[in-house]
Amino acid sequence: MLGEEEADHTMATETLPLIITRYRFVVIILVVFFHPATSQQYLIPFKDPSDCNVDEFFDISTLSCVSCGENQRSVTGLSCICLSGFRTVTTDLTSIACEACPGDKPAITQDGFGCIRCPGSISDDGYCQCPAGHILVERDVSGNLLDEAKCEICNANGSALSVPNSSGERCERCHASFIKSSCVCNPPSILAGGLCIPAGSLSTNVNPSVNFAQLKLSIISAWFLKNLYSSAAACLSFSNLTACQALGNMCVMNMHSFSGSSVDACGLFNAVFRTQAAFSSTQDISYWRNNLPWLYYGDEPGLASRVLRSDPVPVSFVFRGPKKNTEIKLLAAVYNVRGEFLRWENIGGSNLQICPETPMKRSSAFSFGTAYQESCDLLVADLLRTHPQPLFYDVFLDLGGEESRKLMPLPLLVLNQQFNGKLINRESMINWYLSRRMFLVDVLSGREKSGSVLPKVIRVASSVKIRFQLVPHTEQGRVFPPLMTVEYKDVLITDINTQTVSMSFAVEYEMDQNEARLKTDTALGVLGGLAVLLSVLKTVSWKRRIASPVVDLRTLVMFCIFYAGDLANVFLAVTVGTGLYWLILYKAQQQASVLLPLSHQEERFVTYICCAFALKAVQFLHKLLVQLSVDVFFIDWERPRSKVTKTAAANGQQKRDLSPISIWRTYFVANEWNEIQTLRKIKPTFQIMAVLFFLEVLGFSNLALRDPWSTLQRTPQVYTPSYSLTMRYGLSATLWLCIGLLQVIFFTVFYEHFMEDKIRQFVDLCSISNISVLLLPQRCFGYYIHGRSVHGHADTNMEEMNNNLKREAESRCGQRGLLPNTDTQTFQVALSCQLRSHYDRIRDSFTRRRGPPRLVDPASFNASDQNIRAYHTMNHFLGSVIDHAHPDMDYIVRDKLALERIMGMEFLEPNDKSIFYNDEGHTFSDVLFYGNESTLLIFDTLFFCVVDLASQNFVLAAVLTYLQQVIFKRIRNSIGRRNLVNKTLVDDRFLI
Repeated sequence: MLGEEEADHTMATETLPLIITRYRFVVIILVVFFHPATSQQYLIPFKDPSDCNVDEFFDISTLSCVSCGENQRSVTGLSCICLSGFRTVTTDLTSIACEACPGDKPAITQDGFGCIRCPGSISDDGYCQCPAGHILVERDVSGNLLDEAKCEICNANGSALSVPNSSGERCERCHASFIKSSCVCNPPSILAGGLCIPAGSLSTNVNPSVNFAQLKLSIISAWFLKNLYSSAAACLSFSNLTACQALGNMCVMNMHSFSGSSVDACGLFNAVFRTQAAFSSTQDISYWRNNLPWLYYGDEPGLASRVLRSDPVPVSFVFRGPKKNTEIKLLAAVYNVRGEFLRWENIGGSNLQICPETPMKRSSAFSFGTAYQESCDLLVADLLRTHPQPLFYDVFLDLGGEESRKLMPLPLLVLNQQFNGKLINRESMINWYLSRRMFLVDVLSGREKSGSVLPKVIRVASSVKIRFQLVPHTEQGRVFPPLMTVEYKDVLITDINTQTVSMSFAVEYEMDQNEARLKTDTALGVLGGLAVLLSVLKTVSWKRRIASPVVDLRTLVMFCIFYAGDLANVFLAVTVGTGLYWLILYKAQQQASVLLPLSHQEERFVTYICCAFALKAVQFLHKLLVQLSVDVFFIDWERPRSKVTKTAAANGQQKRDLSPISIWRTYFVANEWNEIQTLRKIKPTFQIMAVLFFLEVLGFSNLALRDPWSTLQRTPQVYTPSYSLTMRYGLSATLWLCIGLLQVIFFTVFYEHFMEDKIRQFVDLCSISNISVLLLPQRCFGYYIHGRSVHGHADTNMEEMNNNLKREAESRCGQRGLLPNTDTQTFQVALSCQLRSHYDRIRDSFTRRRGPPRLVDPASFNASDQNIRAYHTMNHFLGSVIDHAHPDMDYIVRDKLALERIMGMEFLEPNDKSIFYNDEGHTFSDVLFYGNESTLLIFDTLFFCVVDLASQNFVLAAVLTYLQQVIFKRIRNSIGRRNLVNKTLVDDRFLI
């Protein structure tokens, strides 16, 4: 191949401006930051080599322009040479002296140190010139300078068959492609690339253009223009190995693409490939012809599937045990752009991974099971400097073997490859066109005029990915042949010092997820069907409790709300189970039997989680609205003990009225009820801190990384793969639920029994205060807390109160239950429609007072009096109902059937009489946060997980979860307090 020395010279000259630019930054840094201890500043003027005149050179020591000596000029800007007609007489390595040549010897020798006569003409630079086919001889065999130079002709005939070399210094034998009797390529033969191509072997009408499809740009490449025809002709006519490799490389630089034209790089390669059909194949591979590089697999439809999914790799990958094998050994045959084989190179260093990274982290890419991903942005200037010419890789999987070492070729999928203008490798696998050879950076094919100019376009491998596919149902760690996928990016050069290119390298592992997806969908379908039945039962129960026999739009809405909550539980159970399945099975396996779903395969799983959160949010908000609108009334059983004498203001007459009942007991009970509205069975702050402690401090989060290792702590020096969203969700959700469940168990089993039970304490407070509580979350269903004092009075002094409690402790009085000789104080109540209608009529007369009495006008006083009368009316009415004083609104007391408790509904309808169901479980807490802990815990779990999946940050998820807990707690307290004031007529100023 011709042009090698020219390309080397080009690379050297292109590197020089970069070196000079670096010195510019060195100067700036020295000037700005380097100063003596006395803070004295030393300033020098800035000079660049380009600032020096033609008779000056840039002194790298003084960083300034210095004049050349007499009869000298600067060429490179960094040194001086003698003028034409002057020879160099002395040099002390830092400067030279020049002397004019005498008139009888006007020319300068090639080394510049002598003067000589020329046999012919003299060039403009002062050197002797010889005719074509001659070489210039200035010294004898001993090195002595001749008085007159000689032009010796190379013998192109006979046995010598020599011609001048590229520098014209000596004769060398001409190429074997020339006719044996002469080194002259006589017509009709064609001289191309230093070869004499026989006429008719290959048409000279070739297409030297490179198609940059992303930019919709086609460039006549200087490299292709110079070498495409000669490489193809030499490969076809002489089976020249390097020429065939060079032709294949040019096809690779053109993205392996085919078009209707058969004279581009790939078209010429395939033309040569077809001529080799009659010869035997290489390595018993039909796609690998003799003398040619293996660029393609066949073009039969479905071949890619057979290559990638037929026979597994004869190597087992084992994670643990004495036969542990996790090392992926890749080997590459490396060629330069001229088709010369350079070396066998182990993949794992900086060959395929251009991004700057430590060797330890790079080696993690080839540890089986570790999902590896690196990406970076590189300056175009750096790519031009580090990759002056592309290198080409044929990658193999090293199967090892002590006696006979075997290699398995890695199929390559080039996403940019086109077939008749169509990106075939972005379609389904049946249309894939697998190839073999790849490169990383090509700054050569985009040069238009010559190989020494700045390229107009460069092409880089923006994404390199190696993917392993697990053999289905394997228990021996078997995989199919790995597939290497490459995507190239075309970069139009504008400013090499500011332009950047994004590049990435990844190793992925996948398995067939259809079976796992089918099992997940089946579980969702079955459990979702059961959720429908459960929601229907809840809707029926709700219809009974609101005493509505009509199926209307409201019924359908309530069914959807109930179904949302039940379906959210189904999604939660299935997704958490799936996450735990992958976490345990993947991390505990000894041989590779399961691989994690890829990121795009997790999209459906993440959708299920988002659906669970949205549905649970609907259920939570509905429960919150019900609690914020529940009907509450405190029944005061206290009766006056005596009468007091009052004097009328109008006539001064005296009369005896009943002594007033203290309202402070009602205020006290209302305050306690207000305080327990947001009581929970867990401590949310402890919950969040405990979860963060396990995930971040103990390192449990490392269990969700995409590698098979279960180590909790990792050093910064080792590579940390990305997280599996499936395992991350399974881990965090399970941890949150387990810590919450442990808190609930501790709270209900230990804390409430041995420390404090605020729910039971509230019931006891009602009995001591002689106040009952009626709660109606539904129209005809609610809860009743019987707080009627067994002592008859609660408005008493301390001595009598202590005596009453002592009598009760010694069983010297009646029991607290609603029925005689019973202790049951809490009930679920199913009200008759008649009782509820009467209750509504009294409640509708309530009005709310606004502001303190001194700021309210007389009309408001009248409204306040009406509220007081309505309150006493409601208190009297409900007390008389409890005392069976209304035969038409009477009630019965009974136990719920076991099936009624399980189904959460009542079989009997309260048509004539209301029904009070004994409730020893204190289910009136259902109108509090306390009785909805499961809903709150699941909602917090899903909220935490959804935020974490979106941000990949456990701390942020914990902070936002805490904020939403605080927000909803304040909403529940604020609006619940307002509802309590409106429904019970307790003055807001007394709720503290």
